[in-house]
Amino acid sequence: MDIWTQQSVEYVSAAGEAWLASASEFPRGMRALWEARPWAPSVLPCGRAFDVISMPSLFGRRVLDELWASGPGCGPVAGYRGRTLLFVQPGAAPRLRRLLAWEEWARDVPPLLCHGRGDAVTVPPLQRMVHGPDSPGQGSGRWIVAPDEREPWLPGASVVLWACVRAAREPGVGVPAEPVVVTGG
Repeated sequence: MDIWTQQSVEYVSAAGEAWLASASEFPRGMRALWEARPWAPSVLPCGRAFDVISMPSLFGRRVLDELWASGPGCGPVAGYRGRTLLFVQPGAAPRLRRLLAWEEWARDVPPLLCHGRGDAVTVPPLQRMVHGPDSPGQGSGRWIVAPDEREPWLPGASVVLWACVRAAREPGVGVPAEPVVVTGG
């Protein structure tokens, strides 16, 4: 049986839904929208309940492995358009941006998008039902670690920084070198 004939369902728990809604200026309105369209992605502001660090998918997978291997684990994580979206403590995005600005860190870690207060991110649907290629919600991302608590543990900037540095320093990982240009003759 192929993936299109199998039915799979991914859910955000009721407590996780309440947490996500708390990011909105109008939580009741968000919950009403999700009740009517649980398969639709949503746009939520950063800075109130969470910030988001967006990274290339492969690097994001290595960062998640580091977070789990070093003990703290992670909070909610989503995949969206080839990126891993790591939900972090409010205020962590600008702090991580400053920490990564240090030349020592910037050369090892691929470019990260740090979304904090004033930014918004697209989050995957609360519920994803896969019936076929034309199902609603396809291509709208997915939860890698779905929100399941009213107050999930979210990593801070320093935890994410060290996970990124360790992930970047794995053999065969890192930022591609600048191309060498040979001139003259």
